[in-house]
Amino acid sequence: MSTLGSFIWSIADQLRGPYRPNQYGTVILPFTILRRLDCVLEPDRAAVRKLASEYENPNRLKVEVKKATRRTFYNTSNYEFANLLADADGLADNLADYIDRFSADVDVFEYFDFKKEILALEKAGLLREIVKSFGAVDLHPNVVSNADMGDAFEYIIRKFNEAANETSGDHYTPRDAIRLLVDLLFTEKDVSPSEGSIVRTLYDPTAGTGGMLSLAEEHLLAQKPEAKLSLYGQEYNPQSYAICKSDLLAKGHYATNIAFGNTLTDDAFKGRQFDFCMSNPPYGVDWKQYAKAVKAERDSAGPYGRFAPGLPATSDGQMLFLLHLAHKMRAPEDGGGRVGIIMNGSPLFNGAAESGPSNIRRWLLENDLVEAIVALPTNMFFNTGIATYIWILDNTKHPDRQGKVQLIDGTSFWTKMRKNLGSKGREISDHNRAEVVRLYADFEDADPDLSKALHNDEFGYWAITVERPLLDEDGNPVVDRRGNPKPDSKKRDTENVPFTYGGSTVGAAAEREVIQTYFDAEVKPHVPDAWIDWSKTKTGYEIPFTRHFYKYVPPRPLAEIDSDLEKQVAKILDLLREVEQ
Repeated sequence: MSTLGSFIWSIADQLRGPYRPNQYGTVILPFTILRRLDCVLEPDRAAVRKLASEYENPNRLKVEVKKATRRTFYNTSNYEFANLLADADGLADNLADYIDRFSADVDVFEYFDFKKEILALEKAGLLREIVKSFGAVDLHPNVVSNADMGDAFEYIIRKFNEAANETSGDHYTPRDAIRLLVDLLFTEKDVSPSEGSIVRTLYDPTAGTGGMLSLAEEHLLAQKPEAKLSLYGQEYNPQSYAICKSDLLAKGHYATNIAFGNTLTDDAFKGRQFDFCMSNPPYGVDWKQYAKAVKAERDSAGPYGRFAPGLPATSDGQMLFLLHLAHKMRAPEDGGGRVGIIMNGSPLFNGAAESGPSNIRRWLLENDLVEAIVALPTNMFFNTGIATYIWILDNTKHPDRQGKVQLIDGTSFWTKMRKNLGSKGREISDHNRAEVVRLYADFEDADPDLSKALHNDEFGYWAITVERPLLDEDGNPVVDRRGNPKPDSKKRDTENVPFTYGGSTVGAAAEREVIQTYFDAEVKPHVPDAWIDWSKTKTGYEIPFTRHFYKYVPPRPLAEIDSDLEKQVAKILDLLREVEQ
């Protein structure tokens, strides 16, 4: 995947023996970050040292460094990779001094317990060779682009996880999927600075190593060089957080924009909203360990809290991130916001009527927040081949799209890769991406075999309970004290009645009328003694994506099947004759 990643990972061969393969990452990752920052700081190192001798106050020094270098971080140590090896006996201490003298916002090495690792390397007699190897790699952004650096980090982490045999639900988002998401996300919003010096904000609550943020920025700037974006992210894995923060620091973003912690239990940007939000949350990962905190927040925050619409089953937390992002969109009166989130298929349909997932879909659709859902090709991710979907949310939809959801079947837009990378055997080429974006842009004029524009009400239904009478030994209905027939629980049945049954366009408001029409036409003729228990009627929402694109394929003609069977029987008989001879 990454030549640079392979090269850096090859340095790990020097660790064989004292280190097990699943421990390589604890050395390789922080050294890669340190070398990257070392290369970034190199051009201004002398100027920063001079400023450090003039200004003792860290806040003043930071201001002066920013003026001189336009960089938000610095290092005042007299050591660097170029001279660390000059003092062989003091290598460990000098390296520790180098790390200690980064500005306070560069806290990334703490998350690797790096100083402890330095001592372990020295004790094993490996420190000098590792420093020498990394010192020979030029990781300056002019030599290694941010995209290539991101590829390298994710390659190293993937190899590290493979070595550790980890099977978490975290999925590194492939670049081709991010590019499609970014194109869809930015299509409807103007991100150019036509409104003076306004800076748009982009936020990822599951930032990982920052790959989505970085690529989104690069991809956008390649198309619109005048655009201005400020990046924000939060990540709960210490190593991924450290990589993300150091990567964005190297590119000139503010360190405080990248926060460590769990978005679900400790939102680092509480009360803040963004122009654009994007995420690829873990799929099928339970949130039992956070359930107490999440439920407490739901109960205390009231009807406008981020988790108020509903909670998914504790076996899968991806819809919590969907709710979180829906609340992170900039308010419509402030210009509105858009969300792009990649999830697997279960949020489309999981949960019965009035369950947590159904209520989340209901809240999204009744508030007209879902703009489009795009089915991606399978085998797109490195560690899973499952079906995935991009959801696009918008709280200020274009007037033509209001009240509607566009479903796009993008499963056929892929190109086979020359070599599989884990489970990833397909990629979305530039041409493939352009085709999907064109379907999105054409909206109701798009090819109906690949795109559907449906009213929000078309996803709603009522789950009704149909009862039949309990009969006594003589076959007569058993009645209660009021003379009403008692229901037989063994004959109880439920039916789902679409809002649109019978061509209704009124939606939820026509509940009684539509349900009665359905009951009279679909149930009553078959079980005349049945009735509806209206008190048990529930409202549900589901998005049966596959059903809308289902195409009936007629079975082969019987004559053709018979002919094939006769041929096979003849072959079997010939083989039997050969055996008998």
